[in-house]
Amino acid sequence: MLDALRHIDTWIFDLDNTLYPASSDLFGLIDQRMTDYVARLKGVDAVAARAIQKALFHEHGTTLSGLMRTHAIDPHEFLGFVHDIEMDVLAEDRRLLAALARLPGRKLIFTNGDEPYARKVLARLGLSESFEAIHDIHACAYQPKPNPAAYAAMCAALRVEPTTALFVEDMARNLVPAKALGMTTVWVNNGSDQATAERHADSIDYETDDVGAWLDEIAGDPE
Repeated sequence: MLDALRHIDTWIFDLDNTLYPASSDLFGLIDQRMTDYVARLKGVDAVAARAIQKALFHEHGTTLSGLMRTHAIDPHEFLGFVHDIEMDVLAEDRRLLAALARLPGRKLIFTNGDEPYARKVLARLGLSESFEAIHDIHACAYQPKPNPAAYAAMCAALRVEPTTALFVEDMARNLVPAKALGMTTVWVNNGSDQATAERHADSIDYETDDVGAWLDEIAGDPE
């Protein structure tokens, strides 16, 4: 274990594009389902729906939050629809699985998705038994990352002490509130959030393009 990380007793991970490569483009399937949902809700074509969807995302943090505020949709119905996808593009990463097992302390998932979807992804990745708990968008009262309230809710619900926690995330902007709380942060530079990384450089302690490789290096040799 790196000396600088020996104080860490809680390892918190984002899910999408963090525990699997962004190149698998699983989120692309979800993104298309969100466009389809908006098109059906608004009665518009795919081009118009896409523009509305992206405007909601940028204004409210997630498409779900935007739709809840502007159209009072049922979040369970929305998430069930957009997460109804195949997981064939995902594959197990045995190095990641082994490295997680060697990390001392607790391992948690903190996601803007919901728990049923997260469990499907983890099962496909062979990580069903690797994490103690999942803090999802329902548990955050639909206040998504990077809303600071989401981080406070997660820490309170899961009894996390931020100064001894490390947070791994592919979206640099989502590391800002974690760093402000005192967490050690790891940015997964996989091409999915290049545009905002430079703006949030002060909130990034470590950078990697491969979580499995990074954890394998810092977790130490297997006994």
